[in-house]
Amino acid sequence: MEFIQQNIMLVILAVASGSMLLATHFMGAAGSQVTTTEATTMINREDAQILDVRDVSEFSTGHLLGAMNIPVAKFADRAADLAKMKDKPIIVCCETGIRSGKAVKELKKLGFERVFGLDGGMAAWAKAGLPVTKKGERK
Repeated sequence: MEFIQQNIMLVILAVASGSMLLATHFMGAAGSQVTTTEATTMINREDAQILDVRDVSEFSTGHLLGAMNIPVAKFADRAADLAKMKDKPIIVCCETGIRSGKAVKELKKLGFERVFGLDGGMAAWAKAGLPVTKKGERK
């Protein structure tokens, strides 16, 4: 008890960081993210599909080769396009990884099992020096 009283800030820091780890785990982010290296491996070895959930204007500024653009708000309207990807792993990307995390949760609710968010999004992809295109989406 004396240790806790003398190191109250250290104890608070430990409790806060533990709480953040637990929150991340229960929010579903743990295990649903892939790095740019893991994504590249999945694309090359498993023919993973790329789903870009940014707005059309963001998508047109540059996206991953072979990506399909379906903003999260359009998932219901494009259900048939999503269904075509159900048998393959899907890597979901946005600009920084926040919207893709939401999209991963939504896709899992729709019954997709092998769906992952690109950790860091397009920003991480560009920082890694990986290829980006401005050409149209995959059909």
